[in-house]
Parts: sequence; C-alpha cells; structure tokens
Amino acid sequence: MTGSVYLMGWTGGYVLLALLLAPYLRKFGKFTVPDFIGDRYYSDTARIVAVVCALLVSFTYVAGQMRGVGVVFSRFLEVDINTGVIIGMIIVLFYAVLGGMKGITYTQVAQYCVLIFAFMVPAIFISIQMTGNPIPQLGMGDTLNDGSGVYLLEKLNGLSTELGFNEYTEGSKDRIDILAITLALMVGTAGLPHVIVRFFTVKKVKDARKSAGLALLLIAVLYTTAPAVAVFARVNLIETVSDKSYEGMPEWFKNWEKTGLLTFEDKNQDGKVQYVADPQINELKVDPDIMVLANPEIANLPAWVIALVAAGCLAAALSTAAGLLLVISASVSHDLIKKIFMPTISDKGELLAARLSAVVAVCVAGYFGINPPGFVAAVVALAFGLAAASLFPAIILGIFYKRMNKEGAVSGMVVGILLMLFYMAKFKLGWLGDTPPASEWWFGISPEGFGSVAMVVNFIVSLTVCRFTAAPPLEVQEIVENIRIPSGVNTPSVNH
Repeated sequence: MTGSVYLMGWTGGYVLLALLLAPYLRKFGKFTVPDFIGDRYYSDTARIVAVVCALLVSFTYVAGQMRGVGVVFSRFLEVDINTGVIIGMIIVLFYAVLGGMKGITYTQVAQYCVLIFAFMVPAIFISIQMTGNPIPQLGMGDTLNDGSGVYLLEKLNGLSTELGFNEYTEGSKDRIDILAITLALMVGTAGLPHVIVRFFTVKKVKDARKSAGLALLLIAVLYTTAPAVAVFARVNLIETVSDKSYEGMPEWFKNWEKTGLLTFEDKNQDGKVQYVADPQINELKVDPDIMVLANPEIANLPAWVIALVAAGCLAAALSTAAGLLLVISASVSHDLIKKIFMPTISDKGELLAARLSAVVAVCVAGYFGINPPGFVAAVVALAFGLAAASLFPAIILGIFYKRMNKEGAVSGMVVGILLMLFYMAKFKLGWLGDTPPASEWWFGISPEGFGSVAMVVNFIVSLTVCRFTAAPPLEVQEIVENIRIPSGVNTPSVNH
C-alpha cells in the first residue's frame, strides 16, 4: 500500500504551511512567490530564478491535470484519449482566461463541494456493498459482507498472490524510497506556488493560519478515503475480469476499450481475459488513471453515481488547472514583464501578457497530457519534487534566517532545480538515453522522491555560499525580524 505516501505527504505539507509559512508570508505583504523571493533577497536575479522554478513546477503539475481532464472526456464522449485532452485544453483555457484570482477562488470553493460529494458518495456505496460499513476508511479494514468472516484486505492479498502479484499490503517500494517520497511531497506542498498564493490574498495574517488549518481538515477527508477507494477498485476489478470470458465482459469494459486506456490482447486465443503479473502471459492492460472514474462502473452502481464521479473528477482537475494557469500567467506578466523588463507597461498590456502566457501554458500542458511521463499521481509527484528542490529552502530560509543573502538563495535554487531536472530526465523521461532500471536509482530513491535529496543539497549550497559572501543589508534583516511576529501586515520597501 505504497499509495499511503501521498496521504502522508500531502496532508503533512499543509501542517508545514499552517505552522511555518502561511502567516509569515502573508505578513510580508507580497502576492506571488517570485515577488517574495525577489524582495526578500533584494535581487532581480533571484526573482527571475524564482519565476523559472515556479513555471517549471506549474507546467509539470498542470500536465497531470490535463491528462485527468482528458481521461474524463475520452470516456464519456467515447473518443480517444488524445481528443479528450484537446477538448480539455479548450475548456481549461476558456475557464482560466476569463476569471481572475477572486473569481477562481469562489469557483474553487464550489468545486470542492462537488468534488468531495462526488468522491465520498460512491466510496460509501461500495463500502456498504462490500463490508456493510458506511465509513470507507473503516470499511477498508473490515470483514466482507458475505458472512465468511474474511477481512477485505486479506481477500485482496489472496487475489493478488493468486495472480502472481505481491501481497497488496506489502507495497512495492523500499522504506528509503517511501520516506523520500513522503518528505518530497510534504515540503513540495509547502512550496507550491499555486497553493502559497492563496495565503497572500486573505485579509488578515491570522486568517492565513486559519485557512491552512481548514484546508488541512477538508483535504484529510479526501485523502484518507483514497486508500479505501483503491482497495475497493482493485478487488472489484480482479473479480470482474480475471479468467472471465471476453465476450461476457460488461459494458464499462467495452467503453473503456474505445478510449485506448484499457486494452485486451488474447495471446492464447482461449477467449478469456488473463490478468496476471507475468507480462508474457498477461492479456489486460489498465491505465492507473482510469481507476477512480471506472470504480463505480465496475461496482455496478447507479448511473447517477457514475455521472457524479465524472463531475467530481472534472471539478478537481479544472480547479487545480485554473489555479496553476493563474500562477503561470502572473509569474510571466507581473514578476517578469512588469517588475523587470517593462516597468511602465499598462494594466491592459499586463493583462494581455497574462492571457497569452496562459495560452502557451495550456498548449505545453496539452502536449504532456497526450504524451505523459507517467500516470497522473506520479506526474504530480514530480511537480512536488521540483518545488521541494527549488523554492522551499529559499522560502523557509528567507523567513527564519536573516543572514541568508541573495547569493546563497540563488545558488541553492539553481543547483536544486538543475539536480532535480537531471534526475527526472535520466531516470523518468529517458531524455538522456535509455531509462535505467530501478536498481540504478541513486540511494535507491525514485524520481518522485528525489526532490527530498535535491532539497537537502539546496540547503547545503545556500548555507555554504551565504557564509562566504556579504550579509544582506540591515533593512532586509530588519524585515526578516519583523515578519517573524505574524501579526499585522508589513509591506517591505527594498530597492534592488
């Protein structure tokens, strides 16, 4: 059950946000991460590096969201996944370009309500159906509803081993990799530009901590349900398709085949579906990205529940994509063009630049949605790794270490992001030749977890360079002292 790293990492990240970042960033009085870094480190170079890092993080993250939107459209419009992604690109662009921060914030509140309702209703239905327990988090560890007294997880372990897979509860990752991924997700969450920007816009400093705490509570409801949904889906899938006649497959099976995300090849010509671990014998390939959406169909739930899940998946992807596009457009139009290259640009010109950058972002995200480097959760995890490797150390040192200067911060961000990009290119994307096997990973850590290593390197480089270069100006050190007391609002006036 290595998927629990996502639960621990993402929820833990909001704890870090609430305690260590949100109130202090709000008091600083800036409205984007590059704005904070540019002013805190009194340097346009630091601002530019932060913009590049924020763009890389956001592009990677939004690629995963475009893939998710494409999966939904491909299934319910019965088109291939590429067409689904293109349709999603058009809708996301229209959705994000017309709305500003306030509009997107309010729509995201509504979308969370749709999302949590859409995710929880089928989970409760299936939990009752399989175990008789209406609470999915408890149902996952309960006994089956058939009177056998067998626990659900015990049954899943048995089904998995029969088909040649490892026991489900054993997981497939080493402890060091699990620890690294969890840490990367935690600090990456705390460094995500589109999450942090929300805390810059609340009215009061104390509201920043309150909103982070509320977000943690709401997100925990969703993430603690996810492992249960995965267990339910796995059991239902195996029991529905394994060693069953292809001609007798239910309608959902044939519908997903049309998308290309579920494929069957009858290798032994016996007319039955062989779903096993051995790739030489296995005849069924199921894209991991379809499981949440297909779960209620596999469980034979009513059509309205299936439609509800589709709405929830779209709400999740669209709300996140909109927030990411807002960060991308603000980073380009405000932090680069307005602050550095064209300080006299009009508001109309800045808005045009923001919208053009959103168009480019959607096109790039669409390409990676069609040609993904992994399944959605893995792609998103890479974005967290990039944030952990680049932005988190600069932010945390900028708040709590007044001796940290521009040379240290810039050096750390550059080394951290380049190291993470190299590792991704070599071990995930295959851009540097053939992708090496897992046995060749450095320290046994996967690309999804390597952000934690790159983060440590960033800290070391930042602190080392800082010690051998000039201290920040006294006015900057005073600002750092001031923001450590998170009450009121401080607007720094730093010239660089």
